[in-house]
Amino acid sequence: MAELEFWFDFASPYAYLAAETIGPAAAEAGVAVRWKPFLLGPIFQEQGWRDSPFNLFPAKGRYLWRDLQRETRRLGVPWQRPARFPFNSALATKTATWIEPEARLPAYCQALFRAGFAERRDPAAPTVVSACLRAAGLDDGPLERALAEEGGQRLRADVNLARERGIFGAPSFVVNGELYWGNERLTAALEQAWMD
Repeated sequence: MAELEFWFDFASPYAYLAAETIGPAAAEAGVAVRWKPFLLGPIFQEQGWRDSPFNLFPAKGRYLWRDLQRETRRLGVPWQRPARFPFNSALATKTATWIEPEARLPAYCQALFRAGFAERRDPAAPTVVSACLRAAGLDDGPLERALAEEGGQRLRADVNLARERGIFGAPSFVVNGELYWGNERLTAALEQAWMD
């Protein structure tokens, strides 16, 4: 079966849109999706950014919130502007690196995105991460391992792999080494995966 890598940071609102729509779109295209949560912050820092570009550039930020109102309405996706943006996604992402079997990862990721962008809960809180694990049919094992792990080696490895893929924003889709950036590129990425 054709495969597509879906790279995202839990704090990305456009990645939230992709997470809500990628499952049915990929199934229709006959493409398997590998969910790849990672931290975009270190990559932004390498570009000289200490905050989200949507905060650094006020016009871009105003556009973001208006565009998300339009897109969530168009897609029928639940939406509430987060209480804090961007929220800290490190613990949620670190927890994701410990989820076995990987088949449970999409359900956890979708629950986490909804917590941040539809329910105004703080995905940085261990209680929220725990609730999202339960929503995915998992116990707190991945969270406990994430809290106990020193150094976040799995997390760093995923960020390094994102760098190797040339990823600079989220969501990003990779098909046989070809990068597609932005939620609006999902259809093109699925078409490429299907043709390959």
